[in-house]
Amino acid sequence: MSNQVDTGAEPPAAVGHGHGHGHGHGPAAPASARVKKLLLILLAPLALVTVVGVAVLYPWGQPDPQPAITVGTPVHGDVTTTATGPCLSPGDVQVGAPAEDTQQCLTVDVLLSDGGAAGQTIRKIMPLEPSTPRFTAGDAVVLSFAGDDPRNAESYQLVDFQRGLPLAALAALFAIAVVVLGRWSGLAALGALVLSFAILVLFVLPAILAGENPLLVAICGAGLIMFIALYLTHGLSARTSVAVLGTLVSLSLIGAISAIFSAAASLTGLDDDTSSLIAALGHGIDARGLLLAGVVIGALGVLDDVTVTQTSAVWELRRANPELGWRELYAAGVRIGRDHVGSAVNTLVMAYAGAALPVLLVSSLSGVGLGSILGSQDIAQEIVRTLAGSIGIVAAVPVTTVLAALIAAREEVPTPGSRRSD
Repeated sequence: MSNQVDTGAEPPAAVGHGHGHGHGHGPAAPASARVKKLLLILLAPLALVTVVGVAVLYPWGQPDPQPAITVGTPVHGDVTTTATGPCLSPGDVQVGAPAEDTQQCLTVDVLLSDGGAAGQTIRKIMPLEPSTPRFTAGDAVVLSFAGDDPRNAESYQLVDFQRGLPLAALAALFAIAVVVLGRWSGLAALGALVLSFAILVLFVLPAILAGENPLLVAICGAGLIMFIALYLTHGLSARTSVAVLGTLVSLSLIGAISAIFSAAASLTGLDDDTSSLIAALGHGIDARGLLLAGVVIGALGVLDDVTVTQTSAVWELRRANPELGWRELYAAGVRIGRDHVGSAVNTLVMAYAGAALPVLLVSSLSGVGLGSILGSQDIAQEIVRTLAGSIGIVAAVPVTTVLAALIAAREEVPTPGSRRSD
């Protein structure tokens, strides 16, 4: 049997899908003892560094940060009636002004459902402006209480709608869809998603708010998420371990490129949201590090998809033709990954472009020219975020493929009918 790989069509057994987002591979075959030993040597130090980093960066025993700016207590209520008319308080009379020139206001009566004045109805009058939400009778709303007397309507501000029920319904629909399609694998993926969110809330956010370097926190948090999510979703196998290695290398590359070019472009990271955060905390925070942390965490999910697909493809190629050497495995695996890279990069770019759409619209209205728009702080940081993440995704294909090829080539492929203990 020849060791040469046809450069044309890919072997049918190489992948179980055309695009790569749905990992159609079956259970991984047990790894040989030497492959297990090699992966343990490579992964154990990285896992130890991740755990130690999380333990060192976590704000043990530190009090929760208190906001420097007083934030109102949320109070829930239901809109009973609304009316639109001139902005006049009861008893006021406006003389001499045409009706069309009178400032229009929205009068909203809200029945409070909790707080110190639960069961009482308050009235709020708000100027009708393009940015004013259009409340109607029956809306479930959120008010902000920041006064001393809960019975005084002036102590409340009408700030938002209640969204708990539709969000919970959407989350339930998502969970049902994942479990129905993925069954036990889908259930494992949901568990990994919950644990990933818990790491963000219980480690990443408290550590950054406590003043730790955001980039170091993001790298350690992303590493912990990666170990837990990949192994829980795809199982303890050699090819999952290779995907972990490829993801770690690619994340490190993304962090390094982001740091270099954000410094070269003099990005401060001080956008509106970060400035509001600093004002609320009352002390400084590494805004550029926060930008870099967002790049690392944002790219993690796409890297998961790319690295798992590449390792699965290489393992299937090896199983289909045990005589393939690591060079042939690498060449065939990279060909499989090319189409996947294009779609993965497009996914990342569109995700960041969608998140930055309001900024893009505002910048396009400035009329200062495309060069000035692209060089502005808000747009430039999105460009660095997008391109650094995309470079990491592109690099993940050859990096993960070569790691998978080197390790899979050392794997003992059992002959039909033989058995091997894990």
